[in-house]
Amino acid sequence: MQAVILSAGASSRFWPVNGRHKSLLKIMGKPLIWWTIHGLKKQGISEIIIVQGPKKDIEKELGHYKTDLPIKYVVQPSPLGTGDAILRAEKLLKDYFFVLNAERIDADEHIKPILKKFKKEKSKLILVAGKTDTPWLYGILKTKEDKITGLIEKPKPGKEPSNLKIVGTYFFPKEFIGYLKKVKTHMYSLEDALLLYALKRDARIVKINYDAFALKYPWHLFDVRRYIFDKFLKRKISSSVKIAKNVIIEGKVYIGRNTKILEGAIIKGPCWIGDNCVIGNNALVREYTNLEENCLIGGLAEVTRCVFQRNCHTHSGYFGDSIFGENLRVGAGTITANIRLDKGKICSVVKEKKINTGLTKFGVVVGKNTKIGINVSLMPGVMIGSNCNIGPHSIVLENIPDATTFYTKAVNVFQKE
Repeated sequence: MQAVILSAGASSRFWPVNGRHKSLLKIMGKPLIWWTIHGLKKQGISEIIIVQGPKKDIEKELGHYKTDLPIKYVVQPSPLGTGDAILRAEKLLKDYFFVLNAERIDADEHIKPILKKFKKEKSKLILVAGKTDTPWLYGILKTKEDKITGLIEKPKPGKEPSNLKIVGTYFFPKEFIGYLKKVKTHMYSLEDALLLYALKRDARIVKINYDAFALKYPWHLFDVRRYIFDKFLKRKISSSVKIAKNVIIEGKVYIGRNTKILEGAIIKGPCWIGDNCVIGNNALVREYTNLEENCLIGGLAEVTRCVFQRNCHTHSGYFGDSIFGENLRVGAGTITANIRLDKGKICSVVKEKKINTGLTKFGVVVGKNTKIGINVSLMPGVMIGSNCNIGPHSIVLENIPDATTFYTKAVNVFQKE
């Protein structure tokens, strides 16, 4: 059985942590696409075909990890949508094959019911559908029982035919390639071909009972992190870890090799701390925090529900519900505000559009190689680009583009007589 993994998109909605494909962001020491492959292997998939972009960053990164499955790579030169991506893999496809997004880390929970329906009902085309409260963000299905009778991509609020979204796991017969070739190539040609097939042949759905996460925007990484932690995290402290006096470690906590936990630090799981990290004196690290290798959390800092990529260093401060790209440096006293004063839902601006995240707790997202000075205040939902310099005592209220030097001018409150 084959699976085609789609990872050639530009990940433009994932700015500012989109220097590479979003599926290469790491949780628990592995890129997200690795977790997807891991789930497919558990369900008996024997061959993987990965459609990647011209940079071939997926192939380069996965070369550092053991996957135990044969992987073939094809390139999609331009991000022309999932339909075009599948066509790029045509010569490698056999009778039946799965198609899924690279970050579909829960795919192992989809494969089994799909195959059960296929064997029982002999339906040739099957896809996974799940309920959503935000149908305007997804492809929405019209169904009669489990049979697909219609499909609308991103319907306007109030115009959706149902609350069933396409989750991103598909089971296709080889003959579906012919339908892809019949429709015009564009970003949603897969959906056009799906509808054409459903109206002429037989296309079915498998419903899932949980709210399947999507990885459209950076804050969706929190759901993915929680899923991986809940399913795979186990308590383990490597033998080379150095733990000072008066340290408290509670719950499911993983601590990697050569990490140092200094005096008075508290770690409350679930947490994952990678190799060669340092947790400073009297620091508090808690609740679904992910620290990749070579991270340093300074003395007296508090970190909760954050995702740090590798080589991030902070001094004292508060960091909540935030995502930080590689090689971040943060000065002492910096605070991420992660709750609005009115406790309302937090909005972020993505590609110049204001998006309601649906979250009441959300700090910031910061790109790679950015430096933040002392005593900086970062407001909820703000995005800061890569290679930025944020001056001391600044208040960041809006998004800051890549490669920007930003500071808030000090106001002289003293007046001469």
